[in-house]
Amino acid sequence: MKTVVSVSQGSSEEDYELETEFLGHDVRIVRVGTDGSLDRADALLDSIQGQADAIGLSMVHDHYQVGRERVEHPDTARLEARVAEKPVTTGARLRGILQEWAVRHTQTELGHFFDNARVLLLNGQAGYRVARALAEHTDNIRFADPYLDFGIPRFLTSLEQLETYTRLTAPLTFHRATARAIRALQHSALYRLGERLVETSLAGAVRDAHVIVATVADLAALTPDDLDGKTVITSRVTDAVLDWMRARRVAMVVDYSPWLAGRPVGTNVLEALMSAVLGRMPEQLGPDDFLDVIQRLGMTPRILYPNGYRRVNRFAFVIHPLSQQYLTKTPPLDWIARVSPAPVMNLVEKAVAYTPPFLYSKVSGIRSPTGDEVEGWLITVGGTPREIMAHGPEFTYRRLLAAARLAKRLGAQIMGLGAFTKVVGDAGLTVAKRAPLPITTGNSYSASGALWAAHEAARRIGRVHLAEDGRIAGKAMVVGATGAIGSVCARLLAKAVSEIYLVAPETAKLLALQESIGQETPGATVHVAATTDRDIGDMDMIVTATSGAGKRILDIMKVKPGCVITDVARPLDIPPEDVAKRPDVLVIESGEIQLPGEARMKDIGLPPGIAYACLAETIVLALAGRFENFTLGLNIEWEKVREIYKLGLKHGMKLASVSGVNGVFTDEDFERVRTLAEEAARARAAG
Repeated sequence: MKTVVSVSQGSSEEDYELETEFLGHDVRIVRVGTDGSLDRADALLDSIQGQADAIGLSMVHDHYQVGRERVEHPDTARLEARVAEKPVTTGARLRGILQEWAVRHTQTELGHFFDNARVLLLNGQAGYRVARALAEHTDNIRFADPYLDFGIPRFLTSLEQLETYTRLTAPLTFHRATARAIRALQHSALYRLGERLVETSLAGAVRDAHVIVATVADLAALTPDDLDGKTVITSRVTDAVLDWMRARRVAMVVDYSPWLAGRPVGTNVLEALMSAVLGRMPEQLGPDDFLDVIQRLGMTPRILYPNGYRRVNRFAFVIHPLSQQYLTKTPPLDWIARVSPAPVMNLVEKAVAYTPPFLYSKVSGIRSPTGDEVEGWLITVGGTPREIMAHGPEFTYRRLLAAARLAKRLGAQIMGLGAFTKVVGDAGLTVAKRAPLPITTGNSYSASGALWAAHEAARRIGRVHLAEDGRIAGKAMVVGATGAIGSVCARLLAKAVSEIYLVAPETAKLLALQESIGQETPGATVHVAATTDRDIGDMDMIVTATSGAGKRILDIMKVKPGCVITDVARPLDIPPEDVAKRPDVLVIESGEIQLPGEARMKDIGLPPGIAYACLAETIVLALAGRFENFTLGLNIEWEKVREIYKLGLKHGMKLASVSGVNGVFTDEDFERVRTLAEEAARARAAG
């Protein structure tokens, strides 16, 4: 039987002894803690060499390999020197392999998990292999080595900085006299004066991080507020450690430690076992040896959820002031507006359009019934629609790309474009090509939300009812049916309404669309016409989706009382003055979405917990982990409209409200339209 002894600088209270099987050999493992005493470790190593086949050194500093710099730790070298002829190892090589594999396994298993994540390594030198793997997926990496080594409230922000830091400071860090001087300084009155600032700096870095790489001992001082929602990459996660993580509301733990005989063991133990069984010194072990052991033992990194499944993804969304009036609500422009005449505010409006993007609001508290969560940021670009349209597309592209770079630094994994930023130029295509993260315009969910709202409005007005097949027993018209948005609406309405009328001046395209809908939705009744004049008076629902801004699309005075008109065109097809002519008709501009969970963010002009559909699309994609360019360009794919609608339902999205040109419709608004529609219908019937 081979015997391996692990000499640990840790507590002797955790000592154990076990016998098990390893690679077909019976082995005995003994762990002995020395309670941090190097002298006791020296004596122990002297006494056990005769009975041990290999020795592991635990809870000591590895000899770090950081870039091209190899740093020999004097305490570890001292202990290694006490062992004359037996294999002795800290397990550094196997630890590096398992650390790197933990990152790659998690990224493969969960998909895009580390994309743009803000990562904090409490000991970057020990976690260099982890950092190098994470750097393939995110630039947002910080290292706390200056704080831990010297108490300096400064963080390294790249692998290059870590390599330079290691080269310059290793002699100071490992020189015993210098180390004693640093410890003395850290306990001095002068240092304590700045200690609050230093601790705040580290605490702030912990709170800002999405992923923390550290040993369990390094995490001991952190609170539930520090670790709430975090992912921790660590080792030796026993049931007791998992309970500790649970109490601190950690979202996910990635445990890279090997397990043997039903318990986590140190990589020093496993490397020592390999040396003992294979009869080689640790430096003689090759990649095939490590691969063989990892595969034969089934050593897969563990992904653990201490509080049940919980994944927190991240998004950003771009907003902008919709008018000069919106600027007057934003400090410090609010007080300027109170004392400035209109010409001055016109200059302010122009100046604000050139300001860099800035963070308007953090978004949190959104939680899907699946257990997925998102947090995000609303980023403001300063241009009003008038200023956006007064410049060429490149003007807005530059600001959106600056917003995308800000979003990436914040840790967002996808960014949505709101309001006029998504219709400028080629509707997101150019921005998506240049941006450092995926982009969506939200137009798919906007189209879905508009039709969803139309269906709900028709139901609440009560002028139509459901047929036996579940469709609305009525007639619906799509004006501009052959266009990108119009064709999507036509395909979806054909599944929801008994009869559908398609209107467009392009005869051949109209016939092709009619044929296509007949194949997709067997049994659908589809009529076609070049103009609205012939059939408009019979419609229960109308969707206008043309590109004829400034042209008269339909005569609202000919519309049937109680008709629901959904205007999805931008700019709107039906001007407010036409809407005002028919109070017995409901003209819808959009449908807002109730977000799942308890959403928290600054005011965006909607009730708490409610978002515009374009913002909701970005949130749905983040909840689903779909970090991809989704809705882009002037053409919308109806399959994506259907897909985002189903994804929204899966993640708890609900229709929150129905809006028109004057804002959200209330219960009183629906009742008023219904009453007026009934009166108008009776009047028409009477002559």
